[in-house]
Amino acid sequence: MKRFAAVVAGVALAVSVAPAHANTEVQQTLDGYLAQAGPGAAVHTGSGTYSTGTGKLYEQRRITAADHFRIGSQTKTFTAAVVLQLVDEQRVELDAPVNRYLPGVVSGNYNGDVITVRQLLQHTSGLVRDVRDARANPDGTYALAELVRSAMDEPAQNVPGAAQNYSNVGFLVLGMLIERLTGKQAGDAITERVITPLGLTETRFPAPGNRALKAPFLNGYLGGRVGPIFFWTEATTAVELSSWSTAGAMESTLDDLRRFYRALAAGQVVSPAALAEMRRTFGPAEGYGYGLALVRMPLSCGVVAWGHNGALTTGHYSFTLTTDDGRFAAVVTNTNWQGSGKPSAVDVADKAICTSQPR
Repeated sequence: MKRFAAVVAGVALAVSVAPAHANTEVQQTLDGYLAQAGPGAAVHTGSGTYSTGTGKLYEQRRITAADHFRIGSQTKTFTAAVVLQLVDEQRVELDAPVNRYLPGVVSGNYNGDVITVRQLLQHTSGLVRDVRDARANPDGTYALAELVRSAMDEPAQNVPGAAQNYSNVGFLVLGMLIERLTGKQAGDAITERVITPLGLTETRFPAPGNRALKAPFLNGYLGGRVGPIFFWTEATTAVELSSWSTAGAMESTLDDLRRFYRALAAGQVVSPAALAEMRRTFGPAEGYGYGLALVRMPLSCGVVAWGHNGALTTGHYSFTLTTDDGRFAAVVTNTNWQGSGKPSAVDVADKAICTSQPR
């Protein structure tokens, strides 16, 4: 097991860096968010990139829109985009049972003849949230099939389609579906179908065993705050990313994430019909909702934004939202811990979008 570098308790110093022509409301909200976040935080929006705290302990380094970090569950939106491309190609039906494409994979305490592709995408399949005790390969990496197999004896969270309960395992099954239908490794399929065509040169799906982040990168920390006192240990390379695969392994930057979600909303990734399916949320038609790896987020200014968040035990948390009128906010902090107080990451994104002008 990797040994963390110890970091003693200390006093956190917030250093704010705002772009030229900055919006003081955005900077003040971001500064307030730092009490719920890591050593540093940033938001990339239409008026520039705002930073507070530090991207690396004891160096007072501002976070930029070019810093690389683990995007965690924002990986799910990339995974879903490939599945919806396969729907566009008439190779997948959303309401078909998983066993049509992956016979025998969803088994044990689950019924692959009942659980559908849509239910995997919208977290209504009932599959357990996380993998349990998967066997690693001799080199310490993990195979998708083994990750999924290890979860099949766990009790179901709900009857398929009856409720929405988050499941990372469901998106690992979707990774297997992508591999079965494309004949490629899931990461290669995501790269060839989404990352490369959109020119997302700072985004990648790491190969098994590769824990390095491309420079410049945002150091990640585990720990927390008690008032002005912090307790952090660095965790940037602590996780074998193949254990998260299509549920959370990718890395990107604030600017590339902004470009991805805007391209998705503009119809450059999937068809209008497929995008409508991604935005078809489970439950009420208004308010907060979760569709097919897209979150619907009503904002304080009456605008609806779409996006996703992500966290990983590498010490990174991020949240990206875009609107159909061209506004956006991409937020990151260098810990996966989030306090329950206000302002939150959602508040930062809300302020950044609602004080921006439509494009």
